[in-house]
Parts: sequence; structure tokens; C-alpha cells
Amino acid sequence: MVKKQTNVGVVTGAVFVATFMSAIEGTIVSTAMPTIVGDLHGVALMNWVFSIFLLTSALATPIYGKLADTVGRKLVFLVGLFVFVLGSMLSGMSHSMETLIAWRALQGIGAGAIMPVSFTILADIYPVEQRARVMGLNGSAWGIAAVVAPLLGGFIVDQLSWHWIFFINIPIGLITMALIWFNLNESTQRKAFTMDWGGCIWLSVGLLAMMLTFQLLGDGGISLTWVVVGFIVAVVSFGLFIHQERRVADPLIPMSLFKDRTFVIQNLIAALLSGFIMGFEVYLPTWTQGLLGLLASQAGFAITPSSLMWIVGSFIAGKLLLDRSPYQIVNIALTLVIIGAVTMAVLPMSTPFWSFFVIAAICGTGFGITITTTTVTVQSHVATDEVGVATSFNTLARTLGQTIMVSIFGIIMNVAMTRGVASHPGTTMAMMNKLINPQTAKDLPAHLLPTLHGILYQGLHAIFIAGALLIVISFLVNILDRRSTQDVV
Repeated sequence: MVKKQTNVGVVTGAVFVATFMSAIEGTIVSTAMPTIVGDLHGVALMNWVFSIFLLTSALATPIYGKLADTVGRKLVFLVGLFVFVLGSMLSGMSHSMETLIAWRALQGIGAGAIMPVSFTILADIYPVEQRARVMGLNGSAWGIAAVVAPLLGGFIVDQLSWHWIFFINIPIGLITMALIWFNLNESTQRKAFTMDWGGCIWLSVGLLAMMLTFQLLGDGGISLTWVVVGFIVAVVSFGLFIHQERRVADPLIPMSLFKDRTFVIQNLIAALLSGFIMGFEVYLPTWTQGLLGLLASQAGFAITPSSLMWIVGSFIAGKLLLDRSPYQIVNIALTLVIIGAVTMAVLPMSTPFWSFFVIAAICGTGFGITITTTTVTVQSHVATDEVGVATSFNTLARTLGQTIMVSIFGIIMNVAMTRGVASHPGTTMAMMNKLINPQTAKDLPAHLLPTLHGILYQGLHAIFIAGALLIVISFLVNILDRRSTQDVV
């Protein structure tokens, strides 16, 4: 009997829908969060609704990558989608903040499969010369989600209830599972199933300790003693993980991957740039709301051009990868990003709103080129039976970059505002919180507004300087890969 061939078009569409469903989740929950907090009375736990999703997703990602290389992409993708849908259903049924956080953790475990296995499936069904273009299209799901989520979230909350921002994933997820089940057919022989459980445990403990410590640092809710304890646990766990990987026959993440300099450098650049992207996406809208007084729905559009130009950047990467090395392409991309980063670092407080569209477009092009190039390069520098592991590690590197830097940016902002408030009698941190929300900023004393704007500006200025330094570090890291100039993917 002739084996049925994969329907490439349908599978690509299903992967796009799954990516979009995962991408829209964070933003649509943000839109509904004020309503959720009001209903469940859990403002003190609000951040954990987001943090726990990111945490469990990061913990699950490398495990899914290993499973994708052993039991196959199709089964792992379907399991991830099922867990995501189940977590969505249970999240929608939550009647307390604690249960919502628990089911968001389950949802995150499912989401941990979607991005890395999506990219792995696309790597399987498209040749390398088409891969960047297709991954760019798939990555556009994040851009579309950034535009659609606030509108869709607002509509669902106003017309139905916040529970439906989770329930809506159920039919979409089930349809996507059916499309993958009937249209993706794998012919590649997989390794015999084995799982490095020791590696899973030590990596999970290390990631959990590190991410929790950074998260609590960013929240300001942890003492120095616990910071030290957290980092010691992380370092010891990672040390034991490396020892475990070196001695087992079939490791979770083969240490041999890290002998390839280009593999290591491309992942490190992806992590650094992802950290910058978090600062860009979180604090640019804070500028437009807090300093320009725009509503949240308007302020969010300041970063929309970056999402749209990300797609363009992915197409450019696809062309450049045919005849240029990753080192050369990343230099081009980082040049675009550093232009935007330095511009943000020196912007005056009175900068008009339209200027951010230009900055976002320039940065977005650089983001698209860099992330697409690093992903395709990482996949191309490993054996076929290690593509899943390599892709999941790339996703993990980006997640860690986001988690660590969003915490560091939070610390920078908190320190800057605390110092600013301390040096200006009559101002308080409560006033700063009101200032960032245009709806409450109008209640502040008019004579204090210029001072409060100045304090917020100094904090944002410090964050964007730190962001520019991240890109400078990325340039320096990329220099270490100059030998790849002749190494065209």
C-alpha cells in the first residue's frame, strides 16, 4: 500500500493556526485581566497568571524537543495541542485566582510544544531555501496576534465573559488537531524511544530556580538571602544536568551540540535579542501611555509596525541565507536594531507618536532577519535526528532571554522611579502607578504632572540605554563567529 503523502499546504495552515492560538494567548489575557481580577479578587496574584504560563512552557520545551526526535513530530504536536486545549478549558472554568494559576500552568505545558515543534515540522516539510520564507509567514502569527488580541479580547469580555477568552481555544484547537492528524504523514525513521529522566529533572530544577528567582527579583518580593539560595540551586542543578548529559547514552540535550561555535553563538544572539524585544514591547507602550497620555488600545499600536516588518525581515533573511553567512546576515540585522535602540535611548520626552512607528518598523525588520536567521542556522548545523532538540533549545534560549531581561528591566524601572520619588518631595510611587494609566492619570494634581513625567522619563531612558547595550553585546558575540563568513546555510 502506498503511504499517503503529507498535504503541505494544509499542514502549514494548521501550524500557523496553532502558532496564532499560542501567540494571542498572552495579549488577550492581558486585555481581560482587569475584569478577571475584579471577578476573582486576586490583584496580588495577577502577575503569576502570566509568569506561571511562561515558566511551565520553558520547562516543557526541551522535553518536547527530545520527544519530537524520538517518537515523532506529529504525536508530540498533537499531545501538546491537547494539553493546551485541556488547560484552556479548565482555565475558563476557574472560580478563584489560585485555580486559574494552576490551570494556566497546565496550559503552559501544552504551549511548550507548539512553537518548537511547529518550527521542526516546517523544517521537515520545506527545503532550506524555502524555510526562512515559510517561517517568516508562520512568525507573522505573532504580529497578527498583537493587532487582533486587544480588539478580540475587548469584544469577548464586553459581549460574553472573560471565561470565553479561554473557551475559544477549544474548537480552534480541536480543528487544528484534526487537520494535523489527517494531513501530516511522517516517513522518517525515528530513534527508539528513550527518555533521559535524570536530565529532565536536573534541567527542570535549574530552570525553575533561575526563572523563579528572576521573576521574584523583578517583583521586588524576595530577600537577598533567597536570591543567593535561588542562584546556588540553579548553578548546582545545571552542573548536575551537564554531568548527567555527558554520561548517558541518549541525553536530553546532547553536549556535542555545543562544540559547534555557530550553534552556540546563534542561540546566544537569539537570547540577547529576545531580551531586548521584551523591553521594546513592554516599555514602548508605557512611554506612549504614561508620557503621551494615549489609551492602552492606541498605545499598543506603537509596536504594530515592528510585528508587520518582522514578516518582511523574514523574507529578507530567506534571500540573504542563499549566499551570505549567518555572521554577515546577523551584522546587517543588528545594525538596523541598534539604530532603533540608540534612537529610543536618546529620544526627548516630547517625541511625537508617529516617530515610534518609524522606530518600530526599523527594529521589526531587524528582529525578523535575526530571529529567522538564528532559527534556520541552528537547524542547519545539526543532524536530521537532532533538529527537534536544536529547535527546542533555540526556543528555550529565547524564552530565558525574555524572562531574565524583563525582570532586569523591571528592577531598573523600580530603582529609577524610587530614586526619582525620593528626590522630589510630594510625589509617591502610588502616583507613578496612576500616571502610567491615562484613565487614572487625570486624577493626579496638575502641578505635579511635569515632575512625575520627568521621573517616568528617566526610568524609561535607563531601560532603553540598557536595551541598546544588549545589542552592542550581541554585536560583540557575533564577532566570535567571523570564521563562519564562508559558511553559507
